[in-house]
Amino acid sequence: MDQIVARDRRPDGLGHFNVLSDEIVCSILNLLTPPDVARLACASSVMYILCNEEPLWMNLCLNKENRELQYKGSWKKTTLHGLQILNKCDDDPCKKPLHFDGFNSLFLYKRFYRCYTQLDGFVFDQGNVERKTNLSLEEFNQQYDAQKPVLVSGLADNWEAKKTWTPEQLLIKYGEKPFRISQSGANKISMKLKDYVSYMQQQHDEDPLYIFDDKFGETAPDLLKDYSVPHLFPDDYFDVLERDQRPPFRWLIIGPERSGASWHVDPALTSAWNTLLCGRKRWALYPPGRVPLGVTVHVNDEDGDVDIETPSSLQWWLDFYPLLADEDKPIECTQLPGETIYVPTGWWHCVLNLETTIAVTQNYVNSNNFEFVCLDMAPGYQHKGVCRAGLLALEEHGKLVMEQDNLNSSELTRKKKKVKIDEHMDDLSFAKNGSALEFSYDINFLKMFLDKDLDHYNSLWSTSNCIGQRELRDWLWKLWIGKPGLRDLIWKGACIALNTNKWSRCMEELCSFHNISLPADEEKFPVGTGSNPVYLVGDNVVKIFVEDGLQASLHALGTELEFYSIMQRSESGLKNHVPNILASGIVFLEDGSYKMIPWDGKGVPAVITKHSTIDDIIPDTEYPFGIWSKKLFEYKRAGMTLEELVSCGGRSNIWPYVITKRCRGKIFADLRDVLPWEEITNLASFLGKQLNDLHVLPVTPLNDLSYLHMEKKLKMGHEAHETYSNGSMDNLIQNINLPAESKVFFTILNQKKKDVTSRLNKWGYPIPSKLIEKVNEYLPKDFLELHSLFKDENGKFEVQNCCSWVHTDIMDDNVHLEQIKESWRPSYVYDFSNMSLGDPILDLIPIHLDIFRGDVKLLKELLESYKLPFGKRCSFDDGCKVRRISYLTMCYCIIHEENILGAIFGMSKELRTVNSWEEVEEAVWGDLNNYF
Repeated sequence: MDQIVARDRRPDGLGHFNVLSDEIVCSILNLLTPPDVARLACASSVMYILCNEEPLWMNLCLNKENRELQYKGSWKKTTLHGLQILNKCDDDPCKKPLHFDGFNSLFLYKRFYRCYTQLDGFVFDQGNVERKTNLSLEEFNQQYDAQKPVLVSGLADNWEAKKTWTPEQLLIKYGEKPFRISQSGANKISMKLKDYVSYMQQQHDEDPLYIFDDKFGETAPDLLKDYSVPHLFPDDYFDVLERDQRPPFRWLIIGPERSGASWHVDPALTSAWNTLLCGRKRWALYPPGRVPLGVTVHVNDEDGDVDIETPSSLQWWLDFYPLLADEDKPIECTQLPGETIYVPTGWWHCVLNLETTIAVTQNYVNSNNFEFVCLDMAPGYQHKGVCRAGLLALEEHGKLVMEQDNLNSSELTRKKKKVKIDEHMDDLSFAKNGSALEFSYDINFLKMFLDKDLDHYNSLWSTSNCIGQRELRDWLWKLWIGKPGLRDLIWKGACIALNTNKWSRCMEELCSFHNISLPADEEKFPVGTGSNPVYLVGDNVVKIFVEDGLQASLHALGTELEFYSIMQRSESGLKNHVPNILASGIVFLEDGSYKMIPWDGKGVPAVITKHSTIDDIIPDTEYPFGIWSKKLFEYKRAGMTLEELVSCGGRSNIWPYVITKRCRGKIFADLRDVLPWEEITNLASFLGKQLNDLHVLPVTPLNDLSYLHMEKKLKMGHEAHETYSNGSMDNLIQNINLPAESKVFFTILNQKKKDVTSRLNKWGYPIPSKLIEKVNEYLPKDFLELHSLFKDENGKFEVQNCCSWVHTDIMDDNVHLEQIKESWRPSYVYDFSNMSLGDPILDLIPIHLDIFRGDVKLLKELLESYKLPFGKRCSFDDGCKVRRISYLTMCYCIIHEENILGAIFGMSKELRTVNSWEEVEEAVWGDLNNYF
């Protein structure tokens, strides 16, 4: 009797989706919301099967907003818990699932197998990683440091953690403490340890959640007392930074069987040690530049951001490892409790937990990997690809190609590579292996792939870098001052990351030109975190304008010189608290030599007209690169993306410069933690007085000819017509006396508003995505609605208080204090290169967020010292009503060209969970409403 064969359910169950593979269909399901997936399960028997896969619900759950997670026994239950949206086909969406015949899927079966496989057969106790006991520091430095891995026993013998770091004992002491979870999604997930241990005991995930917490020392400080850094790793050059400034460097790691870390190279090409206290880990490692089979490296050619596509640890060992020939297999070992493995800089590694494990690991920078770390943060992209993918990153035309095209490592080794070697690399010696060139992980070799024309100050910063641009500059400066014995090494690294040799040579030429004594050794390095190279030389400060390219630099210095001129002619007390300008000019590189031309901001220097094309100059003005020319330039930049801003900066060998009097004392950033409250309060009063004097200075008038020139550029009339094209606004605009200066100001604000969504998306975390989606609803239709509109004696509305001189960048490194007897007294405000015309409220933003850290008492002290009101803000909706000043300030934060929102949400974790911009406004700026 013939057997009855079940019909294939797939064609009818998927309809037109039948042409897609199961993997693609599952990928599409990952893009849906949890309620939609629950409903789609009702569509057909095949959709029911696909929509009830636990890996799908795990992804859906982890892609929700950042929160503390509590596992409910299955990922579907966990995801739907609290949503109150049930599958319409099933009153209980989490009951025992239905089963159907006639449907088979190799993709789902392999995933199911990974979820339930046992790892007893993965033990590899011997391995081929060298094992050492009682390894001396001298032997480690000579044979292993930055050279090859080693597995060392005995380093944790005296640790308390060796006895107490077990799931049972940690649960007793830290069960209620939340720890961070490592997972593939972008959201930050945490779990209480008791909930995580419960999850480990219940789960059957192919890639289980993994505690990988870099903040465990803050969450549970006593854990730091349970271990110490082994004697083999005494140095970490990041330790010159404050704890909240340095990149993550130490992690508590807890994970169940099947969990682990997929293939990666450690951040910033740092080295690492990892000590296992409980369980067993299997390690696989490849030397630098040897991309593991199944891994793809992507390097963004705009900002050098590195992204790695890799299978999970378990999937790699199951699906890719068996394909490798013996000679292409990685270096391997099984790490046992009490053993410490050392991973050198740049080495690829992958870890699989064979059972429940607990470990601690730290990354560090020392003399042997310092230059590599600096290289990783240098501008450009080609060197980053070569650092991770070796010569696989190169092709004939010099572009990055790092996909392995499903070839195994043996085939790649034998396949002939065509590598273009630049002429300046011809003197490098390459060891040849058959027809392929042997990759050399040597700093002098890797430096050859740097884009030497790119400038650190003008390049997009990669989000994959472990610290920001300002933090990098601050780190290298603190190393230079704090570790004088390492200055030869620090100089080499800084030349890679900052082009320090270039700017130092330029600074020394400027000193010679202006008869300034050449800098001492500690003065040869650019100071602080500023956006331009700045040097303290004797009694002078030498600043070279580099940021955002030549045009932006000319406007920065031109406007600063115009402001200084107006300030010096006034009776304002502000001039007693602004450093004197001693010299200013243009420096340029010609035929390999630096040449200088003095420039006071008036007229257009001949070198500019000869070597550049700049069209934002206002004719018939005393300062052609002054404030109104700068406002026109601001308008043009306001509509650009971040990439366009960098691109328009261009590359130039011409730079403006200024030399000012050096202030004796310290910046507030260096004194914040030691000043008593009374002196910080005095600083708030001082800033209020200086802001008052700044905001009442006369503004350079915009004459008719200049405005006609600007209006042509701005197309003001057309934009205004578009903005007020309907209803009461159309009638309102006819009754507003809008001066030319105000028209320019409002036009720029509205231009900044146009691209706000894409800008916030580019900045990303920690700005909540759900707020980015609502940002255009929150912002006003037109910024004119929000500004001091008052009726004059004729009943016509006029604009007030929207065009004052504003500093825009008064932060803790731009305020100076002098020591008088035993106390510190505020003395100077400096760095006026970001000077602009605008709403005085703009100056409150950096002061309140950066200097005051949101302290309302200090803000009140400043406002009382300021004395003059900032002015009430009105909007029009069936008549005049007062608009909250907190709303206006929040709007300024949103459209700000700097990532102000990143600072706001970075300071407050609670704000990342709010549902509206109004909540953020009230929390950050609500107190302003009490004073206006």
